[in-house]
Amino acid sequence: MSTLKERLRSDLTAAMKSRDELVKATLRMTLTAIGNAEVAGDAARQLDDDEVLAIIRKEAKKRAESAEAFAGAGRDELAAQERAEGEVLARYLPAQLSDDELTQIARAAVEQTAAELGERPGPRQMGQVMKHATAAAAGRADGKRLAAAVRSLLT
Repeated sequence: MSTLKERLRSDLTAAMKSRDELVKATLRMTLTAIGNAEVAGDAARQLDDDEVLAIIRKEAKKRAESAEAFAGAGRDELAAQERAEGEVLARYLPAQLSDDELTQIARAAVEQTAAELGERPGPRQMGQVMKHATAAAAGRADGKRLAAAVRSLLT
């Protein structure tokens, strides 16, 4: 079993003992999503830490999108609940990159793509640049922020 999954389970136990309903509900939903991923496909298998981290990242993104939708619909209490759940999940994610670090990664990706193409990439080569930038960011930045940093360098 992955160490991250073990940590989630032990934190769930601690939340149950301390009667922390928010953490308990959030971790239960996340562990359910992990369990569903483990049994999906032809044969059941154990996920490694990277796969568990990807599921946590996906769940956190769901919470952010839901909070945005609820806030747009005027349902502030539900938006606050989703944000709080997102904050619980953020404890298990690696620290997000700063804007300066994102710009450096975007510059390096543009330079790498330019070396491959033999010319400076333009907006049409954004996909190729994003491929390098996404690999360099390694899940430590939201795709929207990364794309915005790359787009600013390509125009």
